[in-house]
Amino acid sequence: MKLHEYQSKKLFEKYDVPIPRGRISNNASEVKQIAEELGGRVVIKSQVLVGGRGKAGGIKLARDPAEAKQFATDILGMEIKGLPVRKILVDEAVGIDREIYLAIVNDRASRSPIVMASAAGGVDIEEVAHLSPEKIIKIAINPLIGLQDFQARDIAIGIDLPKEHWKNFIKILHGLYRVFWESDATLAEINPLVLSKDRRLLALDAKMIIDDNALFRHPDFMEMRDVDVEAPAEIEARKYGLSYIKLDGHIGCMVNGAGLAMATMDIIQQSGGLPANFLDIGGGAGAEKVAAALRIILSDPNVRVILINIFGGITRCDEVARGILAAFNEVEVKIPVVVRLVGTNAEEGRQLLAGSAIHTATSLVQAARSAVILAEGGSL
Repeated sequence: MKLHEYQSKKLFEKYDVPIPRGRISNNASEVKQIAEELGGRVVIKSQVLVGGRGKAGGIKLARDPAEAKQFATDILGMEIKGLPVRKILVDEAVGIDREIYLAIVNDRASRSPIVMASAAGGVDIEEVAHLSPEKIIKIAINPLIGLQDFQARDIAIGIDLPKEHWKNFIKILHGLYRVFWESDATLAEINPLVLSKDRRLLALDAKMIIDDNALFRHPDFMEMRDVDVEAPAEIEARKYGLSYIKLDGHIGCMVNGAGLAMATMDIIQQSGGLPANFLDIGGGAGAEKVAAALRIILSDPNVRVILINIFGGITRCDEVARGILAAFNEVEVKIPVVVRLVGTNAEEGRQLLAGSAIHTATSLVQAARSAVILAEGGSL
């Protein structure tokens, strides 16, 4: 789950990471008042969960409160990469002497969080990594002992930070690590961390991504979720405990198990088709959950056929078949459906489905090939 800049900054502030003075607003007249309180010269920043806000005109430097109001009026009426701007952050304008990139991210290769830092802050870090990888410093953090002071000093030296700022920098980096760790984040990023002309270190921008699997530990974060950035089908899927991701193909997939779902998508592609989605219904396949999954798949107008692939381990295949038939009584399905059942009571499950308009298969390869044929307008 991605957090907005203003949400990330609130968290940073709790962990003693200094941020500019600022407030969030959704009203242009209020923005003028905020600008007056902050001294007149402010930065107006659109709050949408996409990159390139500045290039799209979603970030403006206002010289006075009247200009701040005008910019706020313009920005609140914008869409950036298809997302509406509903809120703007009004920050004090800061005179910048240097810009630094600083982030903590999970690294699968080292199986640990790593600190990434660069003296080339304020720009796309991917561009720096591609053109000048030597400018990026990476230090792995042992998760059992956490970030150490000597590591923070090594980074300060590596980005050529003046020694008089080391103490504050180490404090900021420790705060960034704490918010990363305690929030179950996969990314905590400051780009840029600026050394201002009045010699302050400030997190001018902030970005956090929270691990969805850990949200049960952070019920307060659920209130921060921005549904504008999520597809309606994904929101609906979450209500029923379904894992759903929309793709660009024509074969809708309903599978019990993430690994089996990935294998199903691979076999579909090997058979000459393209999956329309990833959908893991998880353990159990009652009528309510299957019906919800069917509605979600059918909400995609590109879907021409549905492939249901169920491995019956703890869940019995005959129970799954009854759930599918009950779901078909709730949801009108006008496109072909292929069902592959394997595992406990698979034969009984296939017999239950045999009297319906559903096509059954005994192997995944057979099911995928059948789905591809039907998606292309053929018959079995």
